[in-house]
Amino acid sequence: MSGLPTGAGLLAGVRVLDCSILGPGALAGFLVDLGAEVIKVEPPGGDYVRAMTWPIVHDTDPDGEPRANSLMHLHLNRGKKSVVVDLKTDEGMGVFADLVAASDVVIEGMRPGFLDKRGFTYERLRQLNPSVVVCSLSGFGATGPYRDLPSHGIAYDAWSGGVTPETDAEGFARIPDRVNIGITAGPAFAALGICAALVRARTTGEPARMEIAQSDAAAYFDWYRIETERAYQRPDSEVSGNASDGGVRRAPGLGGMREGVRYQFYATADGHVLFMASEQIFWRRFCEGVGRMDLFEKFPGASIADHARGNTELQAELRDIFAARTSAEWIEFAHTHDTTIAPANTPADLLDDPQFVERFTWVGADTLGADQMLLPLVTPDEPAPVPTRAPDTGDHTDEVLAEVLGYDADHIATLRERGAVG
Repeated sequence: MSGLPTGAGLLAGVRVLDCSILGPGALAGFLVDLGAEVIKVEPPGGDYVRAMTWPIVHDTDPDGEPRANSLMHLHLNRGKKSVVVDLKTDEGMGVFADLVAASDVVIEGMRPGFLDKRGFTYERLRQLNPSVVVCSLSGFGATGPYRDLPSHGIAYDAWSGGVTPETDAEGFARIPDRVNIGITAGPAFAALGICAALVRARTTGEPARMEIAQSDAAAYFDWYRIETERAYQRPDSEVSGNASDGGVRRAPGLGGMREGVRYQFYATADGHVLFMASEQIFWRRFCEGVGRMDLFEKFPGASIADHARGNTELQAELRDIFAARTSAEWIEFAHTHDTTIAPANTPADLLDDPQFVERFTWVGADTLGADQMLLPLVTPDEPAPVPTRAPDTGDHTDEVLAEVLGYDADHIATLRERGAVG
């Protein structure tokens, strides 16, 4: 969807050096969407995320040559400039040092210690740039017994208890269809930390270093269940359930909703909706709207937090009531009667949901190589920046060396001849 209005972005003027591969590239990707200039430093051969996962998008490069890139690359690395630097050469180390000096943020998005092993410790980075913000994003973090384990995105959700294996009819364990948490939450939390550190750096000149594990992020994202498990280690006299349940402890998180009735999924004439009348006022409005005040009179419930748990008599009545209308009709009903009903979509359905259509900005394949959503941060007073297509390996090496570092053509040619850049 070319022609979208585009602004400078909230991080305009911030330069980020992104040393990441695969999923951790999402961190600098968030900063791109906020307007930062991101220079992706790649080794010779590039980041193999371009061939990782599915779908693979086929098109041609500016010279008309065929190319294929994963949607993951096109999304995570959109808007970045790609520079190939060989850190195994002295000249390449020199180029990287100059890039550090010219940047505000340095991201290490791979196993922890990558930059240390190449001589770019935090102390060295501070010498090169006294107010630098350094962030390391890795799978299991820089400490702990799992720090050196090679891993991929699902590992962090499996470790944190966020995904449960399924067993098929033949007895084989299977990965269920689910949302990936750690590989998105980790970069998002890290981006928050970077923005905070940038405020301090711009205000006081102080540098900062931080590190976050995608596994930590997956666990923190599930804080409610994990903290509930911890709370339930205390005696019943100190930690109980809701008064509406007679104080009985429910299973942590949404597990405690399984037997809910006034807070539950219901099949409609063409799909499902989520009914959420756990407050008595919403339950009353629903019963009034459907002309069934007899249900309210028989099962009035408590004023708040009452899901009519285990009331299968009421559940059967509600099952029949919801089945009589379409999902869209129930959403209109919720608007009309100011009660709590929400759509229940699949990822495919969501594309046509009017709320999704209204809230999300898409940039088309003609611009980004694949239709992509922008960061869902609404800035009504200024248009969001629209990123450019994810780069091919080394697309911007000469541009960055000349415009950011001020290298002349002869210097760049020499570096290229020596294999320091590509």
